[in-house]
Amino acid sequence: MQIKTTRFGTIDVTEDKIINMPSGMLGFPDQKRFVVLQHKENSPFFWYQSVDDPALAFVITNPFLFKPDYQVDLEHTLKEMSWNGDGNNGHLELYIVVNIPKGSPDAMTGNLIGPILINNKVRQAIQVIVADSPYSHKFPLLGEQKS
Repeated sequence: MQIKTTRFGTIDVTEDKIINMPSGMLGFPDQKRFVVLQHKENSPFFWYQSVDDPALAFVITNPFLFKPDYQVDLEHTLKEMSWNGDGNNGHLELYIVVNIPKGSPDAMTGNLIGPILINNKVRQAIQVIVADSPYSHKFPLLGEQKS
């Protein structure tokens, strides 16, 4: 199928690449279908592009690349989504949303308290809200921020 995007123009996406988010993203509850697009070859960043809103796309990345000791208890989320399965979680991917301030890419931050969990087996995702967390929604991805 073809989807229109403001960043990439019209792109072809196969139906099996579309990820359904029953609850949408925080602040965008009506946007329920997304696709993950590679930013550049060998880049740690991806685009989480809305299928239905050409202008809505989030930069996402693997949190463990920037915070190797990152820990999130996903047990409740797995039960809530009925993703418990056989205990093999190789089909699950965890991403964080990245904020890149205009003109200051060195000040980019990642939202460690609102990660996106994608189940590639059933092509569904949920944004997990981590309560009572030692993490921040503005974790500096390139070291400590300068004042």
